[in-house]
Amino acid sequence: MQEFLSMTYYWLKAGHIIFVIFWIAGLFMLPRLFVYHQEAPEGSEEAARFVDRERKLLKIILLPSIIVVWILGIALAIALGAFSQGWLHAKLLLVLILSGYHGYLSAYAKKLARGERPLSGKQLRLLNEVPGVLVAIIVILAIVKPF
Repeated sequence: MQEFLSMTYYWLKAGHIIFVIFWIAGLFMLPRLFVYHQEAPEGSEEAARFVDRERKLLKIILLPSIIVVWILGIALAIALGAFSQGWLHAKLLLVLILSGYHGYLSAYAKKLARGERPLSGKQLRLLNEVPGVLVAIIVILAIVKPF
């Protein structure tokens, strides 16, 4: 199995990077949609359109992307034999946190769909910085492999 993964390493890596881009783009977009959704009058047609947009983004882009990112990432780690390396442990921890953030956004979308608005627009704008910071650290860990 590892020999097969090693032969397809560059294809796995390309696919992993492509789906990371899709996933992170969606994670950047969703909180922005939440801001606009919260600015729309409650119960309006505009608010209903945002519920639909958020649902589609979650189901069509974010969910498939996170699944493929995890599958290809694990395949890459196997191909590299990287499970004993410290940088991978740190990267996996950050990807788990990012996955939790994704889950939090999914739950928040459901709250907005029910008409609940627990966060302010400013809080949502700040929340939008989370994936950027985490991805920067993850990329450094994956490329530089500092430990």
